[in-house]
Amino acid sequence: MSPRLKGRHWLLLWLLLFVAVSAAVVARQSAAYATARRLAALKEQRLTLEARRADLERRIRVASGRQTLVEHVEQTLGLHQPSDSEFVLFRVPPSR
Repeated sequence: MSPRLKGRHWLLLWLLLFVAVSAAVVARQSAAYATARRLAALKEQRLTLEARRADLERRIRVASGRQTLVEHVEQTLGLHQPSDSEFVLFRVPPSR
């Protein structure tokens, strides 16, 4: 003979099932909130890095501009812009 479950046992089983499902839902929502916070932090970090990259690209453009390079070369190497009389053109003889 199999022991039959009485009403209070069924109530206890349903209550345990409800508690287990509720705990799973709470754990899942907690993990979702943590993931959402991490995602927001990563988005903010990405925006910061994109702004830094744009600033560095702008600084590279400014530093590699002709005016900046001419000033730097004149100060550090003592070179100057050649005048028209300082240009020498060499002609390449035609090949035979």
